[in-house]
Amino acid sequence: MSTLDVTRAELALVVLYLNKAETRDKICRAIQYGSKFLSNGQPGTAQNVDKSTSLARKVFRLFKFVNDLHALISPTPQGTPLPLILLGKSKNALLSTFLFLDQIVWLGRSGIYKNKERTELIGRISLFCWMGSSICTTLVELGEIGRLSGSIKKLEKDLKGSDKYQNEQYRAELKKSNERTLALIKASIDIVVAAGLLQLAPKKITPRVTGAFGFVSSIISCYQLLPSPAKSKAA
Repeated sequence: MSTLDVTRAELALVVLYLNKAETRDKICRAIQYGSKFLSNGQPGTAQNVDKSTSLARKVFRLFKFVNDLHALISPTPQGTPLPLILLGKSKNALLSTFLFLDQIVWLGRSGIYKNKERTELIGRISLFCWMGSSICTTLVELGEIGRLSGSIKKLEKDLKGSDKYQNEQYRAELKKSNERTLALIKASIDIVVAAGLLQLAPKKITPRVTGAFGFVSSIISCYQLLPSPAKSKAA
């Protein structure tokens, strides 16, 4: 394959990546929290970028609550323990509520909905829903990692004496475990970000801390959305 063919193939992956609305949202999220880190809550250009990007992102999320509403009423994979099912459905319900309320916040901050006090109250409720969904996600990922760990140990025992990395099932389980671990890290970071936005511990979780954690979480999200070939190269 010529250099031009390789370049063309890589650019095709970039186009595929950037064509996703979710990707553009996460890139904007990285800009938003990067600006929050730089501004540290102080007036100026960085804070203006933070606020304008935050408002722009809400447009990307219009009607996105339908995705988690669909997941909420969809059947779960067979063999999933009841506690994980309940946590997963709670996550879907809370995230769907957050995204729905976020649309009302957008209407308020764009001047369409005139009640500012109600808008701020709805904004706080929506953030608590997001924090709750992140907590549920953390618990689900911990449970799934535990299940995968047991499966991997069993495979290692069965494959003793041979190269386990040549086994397709073992590699698949290991990949799932790595993906779950990354999702766990992101969800844990998002809990801190939500606490910062809600100002639950303003002395410890300052705007700069919130911005730093939010930026890292956004970069993880961007990585998770990479097409598989590009993700393999990044790893």
